[in-house]
Amino acid sequence: MKNRKTRLVIIGNGMVGYKFCELMTESRGGDRFEITVFGEEPRPAYDRVHLTEYFTGHDADALSLAPAQWYREQGIRLYTGDPVVRVERDGRIVESAGGKRVAYDALVLATGSRPFVPPIPGVDDPRVFVYRTLEDLDAILARSLESATAAVMGGGLLGLEAARALHDRGLHTHVLETNPHLMARQLDPTGGGLLKREIERMGVRVHTSVATAAIEDKEAGLTLRFREGDPLAVDLLVISAGIRPRDDLARACGLAVHERGGIVVDDTMRTSDPAVYAIGECAIHDNNVYGLVAPCYQMAETAVRNLLGEEKSFRGADLSTRLKLMGVEVATVGDSVLPPGADEAKTTSIVIQDDIAGVYKKMTVDRQTNRLIGAILIGSTRDYGRLVQTYRAGTPLPEKPISLVMEGTEPAPGGGAAELLCTCNNVTSDDVAAAVRNGHADLAAVCRATQAGTGCGGCKPMVEQLIAKECARLGMETTKQICVHFPLSRQELFDIVRVRRYATFDEVLTGAGQGGGCERCQPLVASLLASIYGETAARQPTIQDTNDRFLANIQRGGTYSVVPRIPGGEITPRQLIVLGEIAEEFGLYCKVTGGQRIDMFGAPVERLPEIWERLIEVGFESGHAYAKGMRTVKSCVGSTWCRFGVLDSTALAIRIEHRYKGLRSPHKLKSAVSGCIRECAEARGKDFGIIATEDGWNLYVGGNGGARPRHAELLAAGLDDETCIRYIDRFLMFYIRTADPLMRTSTWLEQLDGGLDYLKRVIVEDALGLGDKLEAEMADLVGAYECEWTQVVRDPEKRRRFRAFVNTPEADAGIRFVSERGQIRPASGGGQVESGRRGKPAPVLKKEVADV
Repeated sequence: MKNRKTRLVIIGNGMVGYKFCELMTESRGGDRFEITVFGEEPRPAYDRVHLTEYFTGHDADALSLAPAQWYREQGIRLYTGDPVVRVERDGRIVESAGGKRVAYDALVLATGSRPFVPPIPGVDDPRVFVYRTLEDLDAILARSLESATAAVMGGGLLGLEAARALHDRGLHTHVLETNPHLMARQLDPTGGGLLKREIERMGVRVHTSVATAAIEDKEAGLTLRFREGDPLAVDLLVISAGIRPRDDLARACGLAVHERGGIVVDDTMRTSDPAVYAIGECAIHDNNVYGLVAPCYQMAETAVRNLLGEEKSFRGADLSTRLKLMGVEVATVGDSVLPPGADEAKTTSIVIQDDIAGVYKKMTVDRQTNRLIGAILIGSTRDYGRLVQTYRAGTPLPEKPISLVMEGTEPAPGGGAAELLCTCNNVTSDDVAAAVRNGHADLAAVCRATQAGTGCGGCKPMVEQLIAKECARLGMETTKQICVHFPLSRQELFDIVRVRRYATFDEVLTGAGQGGGCERCQPLVASLLASIYGETAARQPTIQDTNDRFLANIQRGGTYSVVPRIPGGEITPRQLIVLGEIAEEFGLYCKVTGGQRIDMFGAPVERLPEIWERLIEVGFESGHAYAKGMRTVKSCVGSTWCRFGVLDSTALAIRIEHRYKGLRSPHKLKSAVSGCIRECAEARGKDFGIIATEDGWNLYVGGNGGARPRHAELLAAGLDDETCIRYIDRFLMFYIRTADPLMRTSTWLEQLDGGLDYLKRVIVEDALGLGDKLEAEMADLVGAYECEWTQVVRDPEKRRRFRAFVNTPEADAGIRFVSERGQIRPASGGGQVESGRRGKPAPVLKKEVADV
């Protein structure tokens, strides 16, 4: 008994209950606790914040926070569909509806809240729904199929989300709010009125200051009768009139409960019983019940830390939030609405209101301290970041406080929280906007003025988008022309090259451009030729940048990395052995990449063909790590090995990677295939990802990791292999045809008119009649594939390009390495060279390769 784990029971498996489990396992709490979780719903925890996405085609799996298998892997015993009905505090036992009795040493109540349903006559009609669980949404969806009109009772955040969902399904929708304006807890009357007007512009009718007196069952539907005014006939009613903490278990077992409801907790999240904690919407802390997920997650973290023996206190939470309601940008900061009884004489307000543009901004300021109390933003939330930073810092406002909310003005130093675009040179969105206002209206000029994009270059697409937005806001004329040599957009030039069958840069320049070309248009044209004809760097060396020209990525110190393709992550023992032999023979640093490949660093340019030759002998090809194109298709082992696998993900991943290898596109492409919904291959973080289900493959598009992670969205479900690949063909070719240079699929999809719905019509429904043409274009590219490394190895003329200097075959003797963890790394200078490539002193020659 001495080493017995502490028995920890969690009642509730919603978002907060799951977050508690996640934090506990991340802290290795499973080593000390035997954890049991009871959930009322029939499935594990899911994302209730994005519940509305269920109406747009997302399945329950897409909203899942973790499958049941995750709990098993963490050693957590999970009971779903079996709520706890009794807590015996004296014996420290909980009893479930299914008769399970589990002892505890520590208990966490995460029972959440329930929708408040006002006691209105007729509220129990089967056409009246609440908006809380997936089962609720299933019932609403079923009823909406036979309905034309709907009403939502409640004009708060959740009510407006429900109204949007019903409106998007084509129902004529009404919002009923008892207060004089919408979102009365977050907005003032002016802001609420503006929000109402903007929502009504979209076709949703908003009724304020209405109180429903009765719901009458009529043969044609429901009739809502109000205390004042005319009745309203609808086919269904959704009630979203607020929440009430679920404190029934706490009341029954004698825990302290607030008179307004909610389990009373202290700063450590303990209840009146030190062995019992409460977190989330069921808890009340300092007279506050928090209905936003962020503070509830903070409560979960506080409870975890204290259970682990650490000291952590919850001191309340900042309720600042930014969201989009019915397409309208809305944000609140701090105490956006003063509580009843507040001394308004001690505050002052700064207001900007533009009724034509639908913009309202209000800052409430403490007169005595000159500090921000709260803010409201409607129609434009661009200033949200700097306001939140100012509020949380508690610093006095700048000399001109209006600069915090007036676009086109510069806030005082330290007063802003603009978005950081360029991490290499610490350039913010405000810096870029200021450069545009100072007359720098194109990417090159802004980069020169701000140093954005002069580091890794990854921020250039974001900078370019911001330039376009700022130019449009200022009324400046903008153009998408590539450069002075090509007064055309990328898509216009793409169409010209394809129709006129130009095959080289010189032909394109003569036929559609002027002058001699530049560093911007040369690689862009090379990308077009590669995308249209499979015309790669091995054939067009003069217009490529260094990485493409040498079919490898240049690294720190002037050497290159070698990344062979390993389709689907599958590799033979012999290939593994050869990789080790090559790395050992050539003195290369080895690292397994996130895309299930092996990267070998430190190769001098003159030895690249020799290394490739050895790799080609055992079946390797170029992995195109240097290319704007198809990189890798990650996969789990799937049904062939995994006991949870539904379909053979490895086989499909290999097929897909072989199909699209060598494909060139506006930006890099990554993919993954998961053999079941456990998603071990992380397919939804890729440009296109595929997940196996019992009904077939689900195809997701438009995701990526990196600095701005984005989950891919479901394009089509239940596909067989051939249909899945056909849709991928169409998706990739449509993206290649229409995206701007250096635009990832995620950004392209976000900016695509009509978004995912339009893409579905083009790809799945073939609404434009382009399906066959897109597939034929992809077939041409697939048929034109040749391994670029092989082309170099077999062509003596091409091999001669690979040398460090123009006028001698000698190696660069200046390359040095040091030893670290048993391998090499570039020497950073100023120290003993422990290992390296020594040779004759390098002659003073013109170097052909410049650092990129």
